[in-house]
Parts: sequence; structure tokens; C-alpha cells
Amino acid sequence: MKASDVRQLSADQLREELEKLKKEQFNLRFQKATGQLENTARVRQIRRDIARIQTTASAQRAAEKK
Repeated sequence: MKASDVRQLSADQLREELEKLKKEQFNLRFQKATGQLENTARVRQIRRDIARIQTTASAQRAAEKK
């Protein structure tokens, strides 16, 4: 997911996307622990997408306060 795509989402959409990514991250951790994880790069990609969404959500909240 690109940063420009994330910036276009509303606060509710960001929250939903963040929840979806956290669930996927949880599932990937279990796959890794059981030795079933095939695409190890996906773990890094998910982690970065979560950070990107959290940063954008924080910036939106800060902009609303001003």
C-alpha cells in the first residue's frame, strides 16, 4: 500500500484497514512459529503498512485539532 493511497482514506477506513492488517500480522506470526510461512517478505511489508497507517492517522488527528 502506497502512502498516497493511505492519505486518501478517511479515519474510519484507516481504522478498518489497520484492524485487518493487525489480524494478518497475527496469522503470519503463527505461520512462522509453526513453520508454515512461505512468503517471509510479507511480514516486513505488513509491519511497514501498519506504521504508515498509524502515522497518517496521527497526522489527521493533529490536523483536526488545529
